Amino acid sequence: MQLQMDATSLDRFLAEAFPQVADDFVIETVGEELVVRLLVGHGHLRPGGTVSGPTMFALADVGIYLAILARIGPVALAVTTNASIDFLRKPAAGRDLIARVRILKLGRVLAVGDALIFSDGDAAPVARASMTYSIPPKQG
Repeated sequence: MQLQMDATSLDRFLAEAFPQVADDFVIETVGEELVVRLLVGHGHLRPGGTVSGPTMFALADVGIYLAILARIGPVALAVTTNASIDFLRKPAAGRDLIARVRILKLGRVLAVGDALIFSDGDAAPVARASMTYSIPPKQG
């Protein structure tokens, strides 16, 4: 499939549409698989020396959203309609999280994506998420 947005245009879109979180994420690669890094900071941690579940959910949500936009272009109103996340093991508190995202289905009104989340440097995933997004009708 032809990509509509590259890492630079996705970064720009994220900064304009979601400035409150844009600085937390670094898009590393865009292609058949999108790889996005969450820069883990103190605000992402929870007691027990680990990254919080909501932080991992946010990484999956943003990663899958960006992978969809890379294919359909800048559609700010594409929204999550279903989400499932499995927490597999405790992520390391002192390391960034990396999401490897694939789009499993891209239709006219629905898109389904899958994200595997890793602590930077570890081969075993810490979480797996599957999400469905509603794509608004094209205007024009």
